[in-house]
Amino acid sequence: MKFKLKPINSKELNIVLDLFKSAALSISKKNIDHWQYWKNPPIEKLNWVKEGLHNKEFYFIESHKAERIGMVRILKKDLLYWGEKKDNALYIHSLIVKEKFSGLGIGKQVINTIEKESINHDYLRLDCDAKNSKLCNYYINQGFVKVGKKTLPLSTYNLYEKKITRK
Repeated sequence: MKFKLKPINSKELNIVLDLFKSAALSISKKNIDHWQYWKNPPIEKLNWVKEGLHNKEFYFIESHKAERIGMVRILKKDLLYWGEKKDNALYIHSLIVKEKFSGLGIGKQVINTIEKESINHDYLRLDCDAKNSKLCNYYINQGFVKVGKKTLPLSTYNLYEKKITRK
């Protein structure tokens, strides 16, 4: 499926929060304890989203017909999860594909697109709730390697990175 990444503006906060809540509900149906705080997000998560919108880090994933498929956040630094790093990396967060588009390989395509467009970076990095073994394995199958863990108040996260290859 062809798609484009369209920047999200701060006025679309409620749409972003609805996407998080829908993802949490979808995950809950699969009996996976991941992202359930998005059903009623705590203030620190709301502020995290607002900061990302302000910094123009969130993107809608849209079909060629401008249908919203999901969203992703792309950061140049991720101090909360990764701390200060000297190497040149992009950080992927909040990769959401709406349930009706699940299983079509869109997540993999989004990751590949970010990798292709990250000309000046050496790594892609992301985290995943350590309790979500299915998603952790998905990232490993996408070529990411587990390089650490980070415990925050809401959960413990596995840290993954992928060396960007130039063709």
